[in-house]
Amino acid sequence: MSLHDSPNVAAEASLETDKWGVDSEYGVLKDVLLCSPQHYGWVPINSVVREKMTENVPDVVAAMSQHDEIVSAFGESGVNVHFLQPQPHLIFQSDTRDSSQMTPWGAAILQLRHIERRGEYASVIDFYRSKGIPIPLMSSKGTIEGGDISVTKPGLVIVGYSGERTTRDGAEEFTSLFKKNGWRVHLQPFPEHFLHLDVIFSMAAENLALVCTEVAPDSLVDLLREEKIRIIPVTYKEAMELGCNVVSLGDDRVMTSRHNRSVIDKLRAEGLKVVDPYFPEFAKGGSGIHCLTMPLKREPVAA
Repeated sequence: MSLHDSPNVAAEASLETDKWGVDSEYGVLKDVLLCSPQHYGWVPINSVVREKMTENVPDVVAAMSQHDEIVSAFGESGVNVHFLQPQPHLIFQSDTRDSSQMTPWGAAILQLRHIERRGEYASVIDFYRSKGIPIPLMSSKGTIEGGDISVTKPGLVIVGYSGERTTRDGAEEFTSLFKKNGWRVHLQPFPEHFLHLDVIFSMAAENLALVCTEVAPDSLVDLLREEKIRIIPVTYKEAMELGCNVVSLGDDRVMTSRHNRSVIDKLRAEGLKVVDPYFPEFAKGGSGIHCLTMPLKREPVAA
């Protein structure tokens, strides 16, 4: 039996009456949104996939098994797992990070860049409405994808834009929701080679970030230092193997893939507990754990 259907996993818990939302990237994670990769596939919409398509084809059976390992890891970490309804023609739907973004005020529906992914909006709207989660914003200007968004800490949101997946006007429309609620906004340009900002930057814990310092723009590094966020340096090679692509579980716990051994050593050296499911089939297609998850609810943290 797939863990997506297993009654033993902490999935689809009855928390609809609780407050949904996130105000940081590191508050204790309570609920997360995933999607089964039963229709997983590749089309050449990024450099990683273009390279891998010349070598092999995606293994859906392996992807399903590895996704089950991710689901189990969340369940064992006390996180309630929720699922989108997979659609046969949406082969990247398992990358739930990109199609929506939970905020402190509800879910924003995002506008994806590639036509192959545009249809993902329907199932995320259906999901949020089924849970009674407010939708304060539906993107309609340019494009914006969740891999470029960091709800960094209370009062600060960072959104990257390269013009490839997220555009400047898409980022401005999304962050208008935060500005009107008194948050500081940092819009960060970066080279489109890296696809999404979460390839070179993500929060691992409170006041602690993984950053590919070899290539990260000085303005991003300077901002993190001004915010007193310490940096764990990640090499270019580690970043391209999705070493920065992590999800904080809160309480000094972080999830990443088992293949990121050198980054795991760095995280443990900081005193963090590392949860490390193994999912190489997704890494081949350029997806890390940050790509595969959308946090729905985190415990609020002090500003």
